[in-house]
Amino acid sequence: MKLSLISIFALLLLVACDGTTKFKESKIFAGAKVVEPSTLALGQTTYMEYCIQCHGVDGKGKGPSSQGLLPPPRDLTQGLYKFPWVAYGEIPHDEDFVRIIRHGLKGSAMLAWDISDERLDAVIQYIKTFAPQVWEVKDAVLGAKLDLPADPFGDTYRHQAIVKGKKVYHITAACTQCHRGYATKAEVAEWNKELSGTAEVDAAFYQLKPQDGEYNYKVLPPDFTYHELRSITDVPSIVQRLMYGVTGSGMPGWKDVVTDDELWALAYYVDSLRNLKTNLPERKALLAPIEKQ
Repeated sequence: MKLSLISIFALLLLVACDGTTKFKESKIFAGAKVVEPSTLALGQTTYMEYCIQCHGVDGKGKGPSSQGLLPPPRDLTQGLYKFPWVAYGEIPHDEDFVRIIRHGLKGSAMLAWDISDERLDAVIQYIKTFAPQVWEVKDAVLGAKLDLPADPFGDTYRHQAIVKGKKVYHITAACTQCHRGYATKAEVAEWNKELSGTAEVDAAFYQLKPQDGEYNYKVLPPDFTYHELRSITDVPSIVQRLMYGVTGSGMPGWKDVVTDDELWALAYYVDSLRNLKTNLPERKALLAPIEKQ
């Protein structure tokens, strides 16, 4: 029998109240951050109030509201966080948690939370207790921050960036290994001198390819003309994501794979595709030649 709402709230209240005496000693987290028991207790109370419905009492992402959510809520016990501004798989900084909790993740059930700075810091520290194998390892260090390279294009040369980025996307970075293609076969043949003008393009070229992630479910790469991009707000944020990759999803960082100019060009191109989500006539014009092939 499913628990009634009253029973669920009673359970949450009981757990939250118990949390006030759970932490007796300070904890030292990665980056040599010392956190007092009172902060952890406030963090647990805050978590029980705002986060438990999706992430669950034990942080495994199986709270009462998690059923049917796609993507599912993060399993916080893994210590893998998808959108920090550190290199793939490295330990994030507190400011990464602040950014995600404050602004949420578009296209998911992760809302933007307007809570006090004190409670925000406290819940961030409490979240770390779910993954002691990451946060409480002796001498564990936080991930390195990468400097954002200078934009060689800007609004003045945005069109040139998009043209260059389209080739980087389809040829240089081969983004179609996971994402779908947006170029015609003729364009691909023109770019790739090894292909003739009538060369066949694999049928999967125009399909999204689900990837094996580290979150216990298949990760579907986004169609940039259709899906919301979780942590993206503008072109620089796309560059940041390309640099760092997306931990746990199979999306690597591209900082040392392509040049800085190519990173920016690719970001401008992805942004141009992203803008088609609200411009259906232009989206149709882009996809129509592809669908006729």
